[in-house]
Amino acid sequence: MKFTLSWLKEHLDTEANLTTILEALTKVGLEVEGVDDPAEKLGAFRIARVLSAAPHPQADKLQVLSVDVGQGDPLQVVCGAPNARAGLIGVLGQPGDYVPGLDVTLKIAAIRGVESRGMMCSMRELELGEGHDGIIELPADAPVGQVYVDWAGLADPVIDVAITPNRQDCMGVRGIARDLAAAGVGTLKSINLPSIAGQGDCPIEIRTDDPEGCPAFFGRVVKGVVNGDSPDWLARRLKAVGQRPISALVDITNYVMLDHGRPLHVYDLAKLHGPLVARKAKPGEQVLALNEKTYTLDETMTVIADAEGADDIGGIMGGERSGVTGATRDVLIECAYFTPESIARTGQKLGITSDARSRFERGVDPQFLAAGLAIATRMVMDICGGTPTQAIEAGTPPSGTKALRYDPSLTEKLAGLPVEADRQRTILASLGFGIDAVWNVSVPSWRRDIDGPADLVEEVVRIIGIDNIPSTPLPRAEGVARPTATQQQMIERRARRAAAARGLNEAVTWSFVSEAEAAPFGGGGWTLANPISEDLKVMRPSLLPGLIAAARRNADRGAGSIRLFEIGRRYLADRESVTLGLILAGDRSPRDWRSGKAQGFDAYDAKAEAVALLGASGAPVDRLQLFETVSAGVYHPGRSGSLRLGPKTVLAEFGELHPAIARAFDIEGTAVAAEIFLDAIPAKRGVAGHMREAYAPPALQAVRRDFAFLMAADKAADDLLRAVRGADKAAIVEARLFDVFVGPGVAEGEKSVAIEVVLQPAEKSFTDAELQAISERIVAAAAKLGARLRS
Repeated sequence: MKFTLSWLKEHLDTEANLTTILEALTKVGLEVEGVDDPAEKLGAFRIARVLSAAPHPQADKLQVLSVDVGQGDPLQVVCGAPNARAGLIGVLGQPGDYVPGLDVTLKIAAIRGVESRGMMCSMRELELGEGHDGIIELPADAPVGQVYVDWAGLADPVIDVAITPNRQDCMGVRGIARDLAAAGVGTLKSINLPSIAGQGDCPIEIRTDDPEGCPAFFGRVVKGVVNGDSPDWLARRLKAVGQRPISALVDITNYVMLDHGRPLHVYDLAKLHGPLVARKAKPGEQVLALNEKTYTLDETMTVIADAEGADDIGGIMGGERSGVTGATRDVLIECAYFTPESIARTGQKLGITSDARSRFERGVDPQFLAAGLAIATRMVMDICGGTPTQAIEAGTPPSGTKALRYDPSLTEKLAGLPVEADRQRTILASLGFGIDAVWNVSVPSWRRDIDGPADLVEEVVRIIGIDNIPSTPLPRAEGVARPTATQQQMIERRARRAAAARGLNEAVTWSFVSEAEAAPFGGGGWTLANPISEDLKVMRPSLLPGLIAAARRNADRGAGSIRLFEIGRRYLADRESVTLGLILAGDRSPRDWRSGKAQGFDAYDAKAEAVALLGASGAPVDRLQLFETVSAGVYHPGRSGSLRLGPKTVLAEFGELHPAIARAFDIEGTAVAAEIFLDAIPAKRGVAGHMREAYAPPALQAVRRDFAFLMAADKAADDLLRAVRGADKAAIVEARLFDVFVGPGVAEGEKSVAIEVVLQPAEKSFTDAELQAISERIVAAAAKLGARLRS
């Protein structure tokens, strides 16, 4: 939201300087993003008169000017502007002056052999407009030698304020002035609401057939207007805040929108046929908008239409067909109230961003329709002339008011800031709230964001100043501080550190994805009714969509090996799930003279990461079971699996991404991924406090034995490993698969599986008899799965 200092002072009676005002804006929660003061940029440029203009001896398109700057001898200036001539009064930049439009600092220079001691400037060169056909021409009575910005009234700082979505009342200059007045910077001036005596009935019917999307539709006709250029004060004010002056009628609507936060629209009455109606759009109905784009609408959108069809997209953008021009003589001024939710949905579907939409979807003052229409009508009459008709007020706007019960002691209870009751009453009253003797508070219609007593506390505290809240340390128990992290938080910390230590790079992605991205992962359980973008609409059911998109962006930028992980929440229909997601793409190892071409990742790499991270997180990896069942459509059906504790407790899923997923996300080559469900890791029992167990290495050396078993080729080796580990839980500390062989010497339909078993003695070394007994138990455990010792 941009406004000039002089514009603000039309609503705020204050002697405060710019610095004080800027500090007060930030104090009350209106963050100042920037200040642009033309006086600082253009303070050195002066009004000058061209005394003579002679052709340049070396260039046909250049002239050598003699310029009077009001003091000293005339300056010689080389100029190429076609309108440069003797007697012209313009704006001169002298050596040392910075020209913002050219980003250069002037200096004495020879141009085609002729010395030039300055520059006669155009509007574009001074960033005062787009005009660049010639140098600025000022009136004959412009005082030569005076600073140009002072004479032109441009010494008016432009303040840019960031307005949060909940402060719809500050989308106009008056709302900002109200906040400053409440903060003690000045006094809010009263609004001079004009009384318009309409002559005759409105010649066109105005109504609303869509009370849900457009509850109220006010309007009137002004006959006999002259739509020319806006007066200088209006055009200058709009240009200062980044608005391009178009015509007086259009500029008036933009001015009222910026001044009071009240969007309006004007129609050329001669271009309307039949009644003007707010209604739902017909499926497939099209509108050619003022931005010269055609939009196809659906039945959920509100339009303003006449007998020939939709004229504009209600509350978002006007239409080209009924727009005003220089030939317009009779104009209809529309002032309507559109439901914020409807405006937001329509704007998101059509992808239109406009000043009107940004205000209507936040919620404009529903009780300012008649006043806004009257203000706009008076401006039209004063600037364009014309005779107004009676106004038509179709529909009923919502009251926008609420009644709350308030307790002044809440400021200290909720915010820790004691404020006298009388001071609170004064603050709330200055913000437009009504308060009776027993603290029943009526909320003004322009404060849609106020819902309860806590909001009133916030209003009081921000005006008093958040900096005034005392800093009070939390109480602390005596002695050594105890850890405060929960067991779940400790799991997340261990998983994060382990992932980073294994060479994975942490990513932080959006918690929202598009419907298309959520669909392959089962769809989202929660969808935002008012998303900031259609691409950020669904709360993610999985961390993989964000990680896959991040991997693609890295690959597009030339990353050869991509190893990403993220710890965050998945949002399921019934709960949030703390999850670690990871993706591996590109090259696992680069090409090398020893190994040949680069090696890519496969599903086993994803499994290895999942098992390692589960182990680091405290999961009982020795009891994990491998299942082939995974989320349908996410992973390749033959190159994926899940790690579980029993058939129901799923700790992780891993595998190569399904080809359809890879195509949908535009991933080239093989990519593997995994999701570890950290909240499914069972809590450890009987652990007192957070003390880490002391490291106690075994006193005796471990014994290693290799076993080769023959088993059915379609049986999972993981089942055999678990059986071997369970053969003697006291002695066997590790069982590792190191070879799988199919070929000569192995019967068809079978495979040879070689396992290394690590035996750890406790109090004494194993005897041969004990080792033989353990081996027999291992062979017997394998036999129960149909495996036999290979001879």
